[in-house]
Amino acid sequence: MENKLEKYVKEVKDFPKPGVLFRDVTGILDSGEGFRLAMIEMERALSGVGVDKVAAPESRGFIFGAALADRLRCAFVPFRKPGKLPRETISEDYELEYGAATLHMHKDAIESGDRVVLVDDLLATGGTAAAGARLVERLGGKIVKMIFPIELEGFHARTGQLASYDVVSLVQFAGK
Repeated sequence: MENKLEKYVKEVKDFPKPGVLFRDVTGILDSGEGFRLAMIEMERALSGVGVDKVAAPESRGFIFGAALADRLRCAFVPFRKPGKLPRETISEDYELEYGAATLHMHKDAIESGDRVVLVDDLLATGGTAAAGARLVERLGGKIVKMIFPIELEGFHARTGQLASYDVVSLVQFAGK
């Protein structure tokens, strides 16, 4: 059966470098129907799961994460780049598909025992999600699920960095 959400994902050849077939999640956002469908599927993936907070990295993770937090009527926790959060933060370095980065989170954003859903726009290597999970766990929170609209299966994040987490992706693409 064809995944209806897949039709909203745009393909961009040779971005960000030659030889890469980029899967553009903003195609989902370009359509009210596509975005609504993504949010319905994300909420459905959490049926029966107790959630206190939704956490997501900037920037496209914010779009999906904040909307999901609103639907779940819970708090939203942003992961940001260095120097973007005004209160005391904790940080985590990690590797990306094409480099390295650091995530920050407010030190008081998670309370011990919080049940947290981590959301991002795309799962590739799992580096960003793993870094976010480490931040949440350092403050005593528990990642109850990770949700991504798109997954690039060729990076093997589920069996690699995210092997110990419950991972849901709405659309999967073979390869990188």
